[in-house]
Amino acid sequence: MRGENVGVFEKIFGNKQQNIQSDGFFKMLNGYSPVFSNAPESVYEMALIRAAIHTFATFVSKLKPEMEGTAKRHLEKPLQYKPNPFMDTSKYLYRLATILMINNTAFIVPVENDTGGVIGYFPILPQNTEVIDVRGNPYMKYRFANGQTAAIEFERVGILTKFQYSSDLFGENNAALRPTMQLISTHNQGVISAIKNGANIRFLARIANDFMPKQIDELRKNFSETNLSSENQTGLLIYDSKIKDIQPVDSKPITINAPQMAQINESVFNYYRTNAKMIQNTYTEDDFNAFYEGEIEPFALQLSLVHTNMTFTERERAHGNAITFTANRLQFASNRTKLSISTQLFDRGLLTRNNVMDIWNMPHVEGGDTYYLRKEYGAVGLSDDEGGANDADSNGPGIQGDAAIDADGGGG
Repeated sequence: MRGENVGVFEKIFGNKQQNIQSDGFFKMLNGYSPVFSNAPESVYEMALIRAAIHTFATFVSKLKPEMEGTAKRHLEKPLQYKPNPFMDTSKYLYRLATILMINNTAFIVPVENDTGGVIGYFPILPQNTEVIDVRGNPYMKYRFANGQTAAIEFERVGILTKFQYSSDLFGENNAALRPTMQLISTHNQGVISAIKNGANIRFLARIANDFMPKQIDELRKNFSETNLSSENQTGLLIYDSKIKDIQPVDSKPITINAPQMAQINESVFNYYRTNAKMIQNTYTEDDFNAFYEGEIEPFALQLSLVHTNMTFTERERAHGNAITFTANRLQFASNRTKLSISTQLFDRGLLTRNNVMDIWNMPHVEGGDTYYLRKEYGAVGLSDDEGGANDADSNGPGIQGDAAIDADGGGG
């Protein structure tokens, strides 16, 4: 097992990132030693919080990575399909989003080939991570579960954060959520205890004389075995003079305090900026648009900047090279909205057939990258004789019939 761990480690991080001698912690401008720490409790163990995180991570996993420019084009396919040997793109994005939502910090390190070239990306947990000083330069050091450590130049690491305040590098911990987590735990324990007690206590009885505790236990046991066991098929309850005033307990169903539970849920929703509709998949088109603009789009923007900065040099970025993560929001629209946009924008030359196919989540078709214009459309500001709008029988110099224009600008 040890040998297998080493192989996996070396496959991702390479040999040159190991065994780097540290000169101590790297000091920031404010004297802060950047060492990640988090709240002791695990927010991921709470069912409602896990559901909120899962909802966000699931939508993030649908983001589409795209490369702009001509530099490092060999990374396009790994980004689109398999960023590292162990994760496809969907799992990679899901894990990054989950790590960020739980720890408020997530790291991305480059996967390299034997010559040091970047061939992919790997997300790592921020626990046991520290920024160390190596001959005056900051390195990120990470300790793995098997005891191995790796260090890499800090400028080559991608860092995603949220709730960033006191640390120059890391997001805050989840201490602000601790009261809500305690309420959830206390509420759940109270419901479980009430259900157990309601199921166990079936009769109340008063004993006629004073007995020792041992005698009371024996009396209770005898009464239960005689009257409450499966052997009593008569339906008749019999007891002696030692017990009197037996009354059945009216076992009522345990109900959750709805206003209190709603307040707890709302606290979780506010912290993770979501709602019950998104978690339960009952959202409307407007609900999704609000969730996208408030949560998914800011994450996609940060993700795009992080990947761009850790992949390209300053010169390459200046020449328009970038990595962007986008989402086709129309895939989440209602069928009525999809139909309206498809028909209105297609014949105006703003969408191709393949663009329409993307809206309806259908495969592309051959020749589908051609733009079409309806014949009654013409240039703005021109008269009919100069190439403006023409009726169906017009033979003027305007657009005659449906005009096809290739996506690259040529005629169809």
